[in-house]
Amino acid sequence: MTSHTPLDTDNWQYVDNYFKNPGDYSYDKHYAFDHHYRFSLKKACSDYVVSNKKCILRRFIKYDMNMKPYLIPFFATVALTATAQQKNEITSVLEILDVTNGNRTVVKEFPYRIEAPNWTPDGQWLLYNNDGKLYRLSPTSPAEPELINTGFAQNCNNDHVLSADGQQIAISHGTKEDYKSRIYTLPITGGTPRLITPMAPSYLHGWSPDGKELAYCAERNGNYDVYTIPAEGGEETRLTTAEGLDDGPEYSPCGQYIWFNSVRTGLMQVWRMKADGSEQTQMTFDETRNSWFPHISPDGKSVVFITYYKGDLEPGEHLANKNVELRLMPANGGEPKTLLKLFGGQGTINVNSWAPDSKRIAFVSYRIN
Repeated sequence: MTSHTPLDTDNWQYVDNYFKNPGDYSYDKHYAFDHHYRFSLKKACSDYVVSNKKCILRRFIKYDMNMKPYLIPFFATVALTATAQQKNEITSVLEILDVTNGNRTVVKEFPYRIEAPNWTPDGQWLLYNNDGKLYRLSPTSPAEPELINTGFAQNCNNDHVLSADGQQIAISHGTKEDYKSRIYTLPITGGTPRLITPMAPSYLHGWSPDGKELAYCAERNGNYDVYTIPAEGGEETRLTTAEGLDDGPEYSPCGQYIWFNSVRTGLMQVWRMKADGSEQTQMTFDETRNSWFPHISPDGKSVVFITYYKGDLEPGEHLANKNVELRLMPANGGEPKTLLKLFGGQGTINVNSWAPDSKRIAFVSYRIN
């Protein structure tokens, strides 16, 4: 977690989206903003934990739309259950799902939270984040995970994407200056990150197949929209202007489209637009679920995404430790089908995790011990 300087004697801190282990701590959805900004019990909560694992909070910290922190006095004492406070109380299960037959294969279990697996284009590695760092692991012979050197970027969140040629990785890192997420690129073998988006917050989700553009969600002037920027840095371009959250932009393998999710119609739905932002088209029309993070298969034929049940959270929330579904739909549109029901959410499939063969996806499920 990143934090701003505390302003009160209770030592509560302002929280940016870099949320290393969002599922390790519970929080009341009614006092969370959207999935980018929320408060956490974190270690500061340990001062308030009592034998029944409840944390008594007397005030909450939130962000307004302009990223201006403010305190909300809460005169009635509120109790929040702090489930799975310690890392060893949650188990992350890195799995592979064959979408052609529904078979699940466990790659490795971790006694702590890992998130957002990427599958390298050569099929040799799965990359994931844990505790602000990136690691890689063989999907076929998972030995000890290998740390990827990201230099000074030690606050990496679950928005990391590989270039189509597999030579580079782009990351979202909470900078020490203001603790806001910015996008960097570096060699896949590790190295010194290069800043791409000076403006913040910026949350990476897509890299064009020709390697020239990055697509991301960013808050500018009080609204979250989809932006693109040259992969070498430069001027950013705003693609969406709808009120509310537009998130998760990802290029199709042909490079002609950007898929994303938007709350503009009420529930979170999957959308598609041309790479220049034109022809924004709704692709899912589910009235019972909130649909997030569409990921297009390498052959361009299928799209997998994660859904939350309506009423289980606000449409703009993407929380951990929820009952969710992984769903599949044709890339040219059509009725989605459920591939899998699981316990997860934030961290399960935040980034594209298709195998190069377009038959398998990697994902993370969770278990509270």
